[in-house]
Formats: sequence, structure tokens, C-alpha cells
Amino acid sequence: MTRIPLFVVSLIATLACSANVYAVKPVGDAETIVKTPGLVAFWTFGEAPGEPRLSVGTKDKFPLQEVNGPIARVQGGPFSGYAAEFNGQQYLKLPYADTGALNISGPDAQVSMFAVVRIVDLNHSRTIAGIWSEGKGANDDTGARQYALLMHMPAYGGTRQLTPHISSEGGVTRRADGSAFPWCCDYAATRSEVPEDKWCTLGFTYDGKFIAAYLNGVLEVRPLDAKQDKRNDPYFTHEGPHGGDRGMNPYYHGRGIFKYDPQKHAQTKPDGGADFTVAARYAGGSYFHEATKGRFGGLAVFNRALTKEEMKRLHDAANLEALNK
Repeated sequence: MTRIPLFVVSLIATLACSANVYAVKPVGDAETIVKTPGLVAFWTFGEAPGEPRLSVGTKDKFPLQEVNGPIARVQGGPFSGYAAEFNGQQYLKLPYADTGALNISGPDAQVSMFAVVRIVDLNHSRTIAGIWSEGKGANDDTGARQYALLMHMPAYGGTRQLTPHISSEGGVTRRADGSAFPWCCDYAATRSEVPEDKWCTLGFTYDGKFIAAYLNGVLEVRPLDAKQDKRNDPYFTHEGPHGGDRGMNPYYHGRGIFKYDPQKHAQTKPDGGADFTVAARYAGGSYFHEATKGRFGGLAVFNRALTKEEMKRLHDAANLEALNK
């Protein structure tokens, strides 16, 4: 029997692995996201474990660093053919000093986010991404919150729903008279629950006044039910537009996005500005208390409020029908 040299066997194995890599084709249309005006960052999560995840189609690459070990890459994703698989004990981060154009803040700031994800265990998986550090728990005002795409926030009517947040204070929300809530309570909430074990698209827009949450490309309008939504405080019922209520989705915020100032906030926010993180945020003194389990196939950030039509186009570009087969 003819023996095949070891280097030939190794070469064949390498070529086979390469063929498998290149055979994986994305089912979605990344160009739709790249061509949408206002794009700041767009990650498709095609990189292998151990590699930084880089933004595609943008001037800045925003290399996301792995935290707590290599994050698995699995086949099946809308824009690269792959997805990053988070196990609830890992996340990705970009240090605050490197956030650059992602550091969207100020009184007139606008922002939109869009994600294609497959969530596992929504009771604990609560974070998609954002610049959002909450501090050590209730009544802790040292946080450096800016904007975030979050899920399952029961405190003010967001149980198992999509709950995008905007903060003007960085710390806890304050009423017009300066009195404080124990948490940041400025978020919209969808009618429907975020799906589990199924690919979906999640997104939000903030136009400087209203936060609007989108589930699978649709803005689910939800009026305020003060008692049921646990928002019967006058802040929710009488500090909205023209002295009315703030709504639920869209939700009226209207106070801009917190901007960290190292001189102004040196004493009140000693931990500095928040990192941009994916699949976890600093809350209750830990990044892992509500870290997310699931697959991320795409994440985009824009520096303006997208229209309903644009959000629907992004959703369609993900091709969920193919992903969920």
C-alpha cells in the first residue's frame, strides 16, 4: 500500500478546512446596512475566536476586544455567514478612550441601533450593546449611562420586552424638581416579547425627543397604561409633551444624551466614562449579572434617527426566513 507523505495529508486537511470556510455564504445583504446614511459602526461577527471583531464598511474599525476568554464563532449568520456565540460569561468591549464616533452624546444628539440576534434565556440575557454603565445598584448615582439596546426590564413595564434606554444624567433619572428615582427609568418598551431561540431583529431610534423601539422591523405603538406599566409617578404622567404623559413606545425623553466630562464628573463619577460593550453592561457591580446568552449576527450604530422605512429595510436585509430554517 502506498503511503501518503505526512505533509501531503496536512495540506489536504488545510485545503478542506479552507473550503469549508469559504463555502459559508451570508444569507443577508450587508450592503443595505453599509449604504444607510449615518452609519458609524457595523460588525458582522465573521472573525474567528481570539480575533478582534472589526467594523466593516466604515472609516473606523472599532476593534471589539474579547473579555473572559475566546468567544465562539458558529456558522449561520446574516452578513458574514457566521455569528458570535455568547455563553453568558463573556462579552466584547471597546474602551471608552477608543470609542471615538461611537461616543454619541450631547443635548442635540441622535442615535439608532440595529441588531440581528438569537437570544437564549431572556430572564438573564438583558444586554445587546451600548455605552452604559449603571454602577453598583439601586440609588447609585455614579453611573455613566449614555445609550443602550437592552431587554427585559420589569421595573417600569418592560418585562421580557425590548427596552432601549437613553440617559441624560448618566446616573439615576431625576424628575423636574430634582428628586431621584432609584434607577434610570427612561426607556421605551415594545408590546411583544423578544423571541427566544429564534433569529430576530432588534432596533431603536432616538431623534432627540422620542425613543422608539423596533421588533422585527416594526415600531409597535404602545400607549401608557400608568397602573399596569408601573409608571403612575407624575414624571411619567405629567412631564411629557405639553404636560401630558411620556408614552411607552415611542417614549418621550427629550433631554439629550449624557456626555462624560473628566473635570466636571471627577468626583461624582470616579470610574470615568463607560466602555462600549456588546452582550453585557456594568450593572449591580458586575458585568456578568445580566450578561447575554445567544448568537449575534450583526450590529450597527448610526449617528442619526433612522426612519421607519429605513428600519424596515435593515430588517429585510437580514433575511430572517433563511436564518430560521
